[in-house]
Amino acid sequence: MAGGKLTPRQKMINLMYLVFIAMLALNMSKEVLSAFGILNLKIVESNLIADTRNESSFQQLAQKAVDQPGQFGDKKVKVEKIRAVSKEFNDYIESIKTSVTKNFERDEEGNLPYEQMDKGDLIDNMFFTGDKMSAKGKEFLEKINSYPRMIKEIGGSSIAESEIKKIENRFATKPIFSKKAGAELPWLDYNYKGFPVIATITKLSQIQADIKTTESDVMTGMFQSDLVAAASLTAYQPIVVLDKSVFFQGEAVSGKVILGKFDPSLKAKSVILNGSSIQAMAGQAKFSFGAGNIGEHAIGGSFNFDENGKVVSLPIKDKYVVVARPKSATISADKMNVVYRGVVNPMTISFAGIPADKVSASAPGLSSAGGGKFNMSPTSGSEVVINVTGTLPDGSKVSDKKTFRIKGIPGPTGTIRGETGVVKGPKSNLEIATIGAKLEDFDFDVNLDVVGFNLKITGQPTVVVQGDKLNAQCKSVLSKAVRGDQVTISEIKTKLVGAGSYLLPRTAPVIFEIQ
Repeated sequence: MAGGKLTPRQKMINLMYLVFIAMLALNMSKEVLSAFGILNLKIVESNLIADTRNESSFQQLAQKAVDQPGQFGDKKVKVEKIRAVSKEFNDYIESIKTSVTKNFERDEEGNLPYEQMDKGDLIDNMFFTGDKMSAKGKEFLEKINSYPRMIKEIGGSSIAESEIKKIENRFATKPIFSKKAGAELPWLDYNYKGFPVIATITKLSQIQADIKTTESDVMTGMFQSDLVAAASLTAYQPIVVLDKSVFFQGEAVSGKVILGKFDPSLKAKSVILNGSSIQAMAGQAKFSFGAGNIGEHAIGGSFNFDENGKVVSLPIKDKYVVVARPKSATISADKMNVVYRGVVNPMTISFAGIPADKVSASAPGLSSAGGGKFNMSPTSGSEVVINVTGTLPDGSKVSDKKTFRIKGIPGPTGTIRGETGVVKGPKSNLEIATIGAKLEDFDFDVNLDVVGFNLKITGQPTVVVQGDKLNAQCKSVLSKAVRGDQVTISEIKTKLVGAGSYLLPRTAPVIFEIQ
């Protein structure tokens, strides 16, 4: 079509061909413009959904900050600042969109006339002055560049470095190589100079979508860091939980090893232990209470947290064993394991670490007085074996035994007027005196009765007396005695008060010297 002479008919054909191509180009342009408009509409709708989703995520973070301020309080403050910066940037972009579309009449559904928005002079006049960037263009570019810088400054270590790189790339404004121009063009020229206004509106809506995506990624990343930290094995410690806190020699030590996480930022709303409230600190709660009586005791209560406006209680359940505090050394005289016949021998019988009500003992003549105290009243034989059984907290039994020698009560010493040895005084004192007996250096308190004795004065016959006082025959013999004579009270027969017919061994004599 470009060479040689053309006939009028050929010229007409060529002209019609050019008109046809122009008409095709015009139709394609309208379709493209409509496509940009539809794309912009979808981006705007998506941005509204993102706003709702981001608001929901923030409300969850805000509730977490109320429930656990130590863990989420600082993150909530940072997210609030990032949301404020994002809103300011989003509103700035929206103001540009409003400015360049205010003269376009919208249809009944509020849609712009996309096919009429084919000119680019509105944006060109706003962002450029000739071939140079206008003040408004510089402001627009600075808003884009400053946004990732502010996100990084506010978020700090709460935002992962990889996430910061994504945000910086998302809002990068580096020069871009243009194949059409055959050279690098400034970012603003490459993206906005000479474009139809509907294309520019769509690009601005996409920036708003990037803002909302950044806001969502920041919040998700902050939650994700907590989840990763919580799931990391380095956050856990092996904890040994014994079935009980005291074990006996020879007993199997049983329990379990669990993985527990100590979070120094986690603080309970309240902690209840054995019915009492104790102070909750970061990651823990310390307690102290009286150990109580010897034996096994339960520990119960709950850790209480606020979660999503509700109280979540984690139960506390454990136990401990109380054993007696050592008060004295155990010292035994191996030859002194003796009980005495005829008296009640008090005894204390116990098993270390076992409460008194779980200890039982048996032997002939042994009876319980309660609280680990027993009474032994030996009968016949020369020794007695005491068998002891203790019940451990797990219900198992332990036993032991010990042999004691049985001895009779040592022989008492006779007394006149309660005096032993040689007692001096006038005959009249002896006539009315009571003959008695007592156990010297004996650890038991006993009462003795004298039921008979012999009275002997040198040169006089021996008088046998029933009872504990001198009879008429004794007084007759005594009347013949003179000063310096000694009256011997011997063969004193003594028995224990309350011991029936049990008689004590021979009682040592006592002498009365007449003054």
